[in-house]
Amino acid sequence: MASKDPKRRGNRRKQVQFFNRFTRDRERVPPGQYVTRKFPVLTHGETPDIRPEDWHLEVFGAVEQPLRLDWKALMKLPRKTVRVDIHCVTRWTLLGTEWEGVPFQVIVDKVHPHPQARFVMQYAYGGYTTNLPLEDLLKEDVLLAFHLNGYPLPRQHGGPVRMLVPHLYFWKSAKWLKGLEFMIENRPGFWEQHGYHMHGDPWKEERFSQED
Repeated sequence: MASKDPKRRGNRRKQVQFFNRFTRDRERVPPGQYVTRKFPVLTHGETPDIRPEDWHLEVFGAVEQPLRLDWKALMKLPRKTVRVDIHCVTRWTLLGTEWEGVPFQVIVDKVHPHPQARFVMQYAYGGYTTNLPLEDLLKEDVLLAFHLNGYPLPRQHGGPVRMLVPHLYFWKSAKWLKGLEFMIENRPGFWEQHGYHMHGDPWKEERFSQED
């Protein structure tokens, strides 16, 4: 028999809502990860200080039309906002982050990659690199991101521009982006040369190369 006490019914409803939300959230968390409410800052080496007016991006390699963008040119390109979860190889997951930027597909449409181009190396100010299959970068939520949760992307999180590849571990989303090289053959980036996985799918726990 249902309770006739409105307060008890209200508490029960809140418990059910909390349980349902908790279950839905857990389904968004890859194996081996824990949820954090903070956005930890993890950086190899010093944090570059790049002002938007000094920023530029070079797109080169196996493309028909190499491209150089400065900040003003980037701001004229189509942009979109996505709401995604992000996952770090150090095992934290941050749910429901909101990013704004230029879809990677816009860059592809401008440079016209060669048919043989199957990989992309990301280059960052400061020397960091990371590699990805081109097919991963063509997903709809992959951005050259410059806003986070409605504000300009903070320097410590990769501002003024970083890659956002939310379906892979976050070391695959280079901070302080300055270059994109389209490649026919795959090459390891910085962490990949130090034992990290060449792909980095959190749902498969592709953390280290020995797990291939």
